[in-house]
Amino acid sequence: MDQYDLIAIGAGSGGLSVVERAASYGARCAVIESGRLGGTCVNVGCVPKKVMWFAAHHAHALAEAAGYGFDVELRGHDWGALKRARDGYVHGINDWYAGYLERTGVTLLRGHARCVDAHTVEVDGRRLGAPHIAIATGGRAQVPAVAGAELGITSDGFFELEALPRRVAVVGAGYIAVELAGMLRALGARTSLLLRKDEPLREFDALIRESLLAALRADGIEVLTRTRPTRLERLPDGSLRVERSDGAALEVDCLLWAVGRAPNTAGLDLAAAGVHVAPDGTMPVDDYQNTNVPGVYALGDVTGRAALTPVAIAAGRRLADRLFGGQPERHLDYANIATVVFSHPPIGTVGLTEAQARAAHGDAVQVFTTRFTPMLRAFSAHPRETAMKLVCLGPQRRVIGVHAIGDGVDEMLQGFAVAVRMGATKRDFDDTVAIHPTSAEELVTMR
Repeated sequence: MDQYDLIAIGAGSGGLSVVERAASYGARCAVIESGRLGGTCVNVGCVPKKVMWFAAHHAHALAEAAGYGFDVELRGHDWGALKRARDGYVHGINDWYAGYLERTGVTLLRGHARCVDAHTVEVDGRRLGAPHIAIATGGRAQVPAVAGAELGITSDGFFELEALPRRVAVVGAGYIAVELAGMLRALGARTSLLLRKDEPLREFDALIRESLLAALRADGIEVLTRTRPTRLERLPDGSLRVERSDGAALEVDCLLWAVGRAPNTAGLDLAAAGVHVAPDGTMPVDDYQNTNVPGVYALGDVTGRAALTPVAIAAGRRLADRLFGGQPERHLDYANIATVVFSHPPIGTVGLTEAQARAAHGDAVQVFTTRFTPMLRAFSAHPRETAMKLVCLGPQRRVIGVHAIGDGVDEMLQGFAVAVRMGATKRDFDDTVAIHPTSAEELVTMR
């Protein structure tokens, strides 16, 4: 049996990060992966999604060009050419990871892993041992128990589409649903978004939810609230009939399920290692990524905490720092994690929403908001507002939440996330000289 210092199961963001950092300290590491290197983010998540978002962004820019004096003739969009370029880009990252692991001395094993005990893993009949095992197997898209549900696709299937569907129904209210609906609409599909309740992104601040709903509708997306599919049926012409809980029906060429993701823990035989798994399949961990079994850790989406690529990377690196870098207290602080939704326009948020802040601190909370049409949209036939909110706490007005939706907020939020983490106050924001003319200056001039 081959012995290692650390074995990671899953070569996505968390698994790759923990072995890379551990190897830099001299640890002998192995990583096990049955699919393509890079996990969800590289293959069917962040990377190809952002490529498609850029394509949609260019579509919007072309539509706005006339306002700046351009006489633009749009002759169509070649979805196939975009897919080939995007897939080539992703495959390049896959290949780079393989070479990088080899250069850093990390052993890559291809196949499905299962636990033999708390310190032994088997991969297609081959056994490996290590005092430290990190589970980082990510998640998978869910499909609801609806008659004919298999006729739809998930976000994975979105990246396999060889052509743009003419009519699409997207089911879901989370960031994947609103992002893919926006991309499909911008690239020319008639798009319906089906929500079980009244608004998308229900965990976000009210300012964000309300502004996004208006933007979706302004872009021509049919937002159908208080409804869900109850049955899918293939029609003779190849289209889908979608029966809904409100008694109505849709006919579309494609239905995309974006109703959540489940952790990939089934099949790992975690019970053989004595590892506790929650009823929803997630692996509970403490602040140091420890499971209930010493020497077994969980990283990324399988933990059910902040399912974001940078979170998995940060947690993996800190775990390696703690185990092999002589930093026994090193761990990820899950508070004040910034996130961006690549909708149209994009959303950036960090810290507490107004509702969360008031529930925790009551009248000690003070809120500042602004809405404006950014200069970029000044000559637009279809102007879009930018909206921003600062959530502040106590007499010093410490900024505990920043929420924004509008052009460019995805790029501007990173610096403001640093400020929030450092405990900046509203006075600190006010005393910062604005960069003019920008949308970002509104966050330091808000009254």
